[in-house]
Amino acid sequence: MDYNILIGGAAGQGMDTLSVILEKIIKRKGYYIFLNKDYMSRVRGGHNFTQIRFGTKPLYGHETKLDVIIALDKNTVDFHTERLGDNGVILCDEDIQVEDSRVIHIPMKGIAKELKNPKVFGSVAIGALVKLFGMTNTEVEDVFKERFNDKIGLLNFEAYKRGYEITEKHFDLQEGTEDKHIIINSNQAIALGALAGGVCYYSAYPMTPGTSIMTYLAEKQEQAGILVEQAEDEIAAINMAIGASYAGVRSMTGTSGGGFSLMVEALGLAGVQETPLVVVDVQRPSPATGLPTRTEQSDLSFVLTASHGEFPRMVIAVRHPEDAFYQTVRALNIADKYQMLVIILGDQYLADGTQTIAPFDFDKLTIDRHLFNGEGLKEGEYKRYKITENGISPRMIPGKVPGQIVISGSEEHNEEGRITESAEVRTAMMNKRMKKLELLKDDLLEPDYFGVEEPEHLILAWGSMHGPLREAIALLQEEGYSVGALVFGDIYPLPTKLLEKYAAKAKNIINIEQNYTGQLGKLIRQETGIACNKSILKYDGRQMHYKHIYDQLKGEVL
Repeated sequence: MDYNILIGGAAGQGMDTLSVILEKIIKRKGYYIFLNKDYMSRVRGGHNFTQIRFGTKPLYGHETKLDVIIALDKNTVDFHTERLGDNGVILCDEDIQVEDSRVIHIPMKGIAKELKNPKVFGSVAIGALVKLFGMTNTEVEDVFKERFNDKIGLLNFEAYKRGYEITEKHFDLQEGTEDKHIIINSNQAIALGALAGGVCYYSAYPMTPGTSIMTYLAEKQEQAGILVEQAEDEIAAINMAIGASYAGVRSMTGTSGGGFSLMVEALGLAGVQETPLVVVDVQRPSPATGLPTRTEQSDLSFVLTASHGEFPRMVIAVRHPEDAFYQTVRALNIADKYQMLVIILGDQYLADGTQTIAPFDFDKLTIDRHLFNGEGLKEGEYKRYKITENGISPRMIPGKVPGQIVISGSEEHNEEGRITESAEVRTAMMNKRMKKLELLKDDLLEPDYFGVEEPEHLILAWGSMHGPLREAIALLQEEGYSVGALVFGDIYPLPTKLLEKYAAKAKNIINIEQNYTGQLGKLIRQETGIACNKSILKYDGRQMHYKHIYDQLKGEVL
């Protein structure tokens, strides 16, 4: 069982509130949910929509076919009706003039007027929709009360009941069975991963679609006992995070592509200081302002070498909310272990898309700081950048150990941290820092694989392509095609074990990415010599859909 609802209207009509309430009601009825948003970069007007897919089995991406459209304006009817199934329904207010046998006009605004609050008209639509699917009213009142204060919550629930009463059941649902999962998006999961991973300081400047990490942490900062700082810009934000980390506080910062560009110089500061730092880049289409509220995977090549000079770094792309949580905790531990920069890549599709996932298992988590307490040192003996066999120097928190000094700066330094231009020391320090990349290979995670064991056609992808590819591969396997997909989370350094295994016998190797140049395909060729002979690329700001992948593969490859 798999149903799809679209809620559409103009910015400012309350669609976010409507969709949040609806997803909670459906979730509490025991169904799996996948929700994605498509919205314009404007405060009011334009055309925005949210799609809610729900069913009795886990869902990994959005759908294109629709069963119900809740149209808050005429544009929604005009733009989306062609995707509506023959048995579908369009719910809209009486003042929207449209001739279609599938339209059910309900007096949304009229009921809201009777209740003397025009803002509750969306709740009338929710009531009508819940009745269409034959769901009961159990727990619905609680959802409204949780979203609003008691008075407004009760008023919205009254509007909901009025909508429920004037509609008839239209669809036959299977009973929902899922009742223990949580519903969350990847930015929330990154924020929760930061808290679970021991982050005590988060500094950022608001930039869509990365802002919601900061807003989530800011809402929880008193409860969690952390400090969240909204800086004056991204340059300040990253330097604040570096300063806090140098002082021993586990820190993070986050932004989107344009903000990451401003952080570039400071990445090098963290690199030469060997200060642990996790930076999140939630990608959106660029260059410049690009499409601020839409999605793309076009920052990979940039973040691999961002900043001047050479220094070690790790790049991790999150693939779904569950992955985002655990990878954030892992990134923090790796940053501390290797005293290096770890960049987490997300994107708008993951940032705004919520889905039901298993609750996080905190027994899997550890917080490893890898700090040196000065044991065995005589006064004044500490060397912050001591040359060691594995390239990792003992990291001491400034001021924590009496008689020891921690010296650090932005220039090349000797083992004590003092400035030097010695060619010999420079070479030794570069060798020490870069040695970490070799050591890091032992901590890499291989990409997720789904498909047949010896695929004739091997697909390579990363990040948010995980969900759509998973469904596309399942569909192709059902039809007997010999396909498999590797979806990378750890991208740099590049894990190669599974790649070399599956690529060895594949007739076709296809990279599927949300960018123009096939950035993962290029990296793989550079690192391994394995070349993709076909590419499926999309860069219109809209997430690639599993049916699109299925059609493209069948039309051009299989």
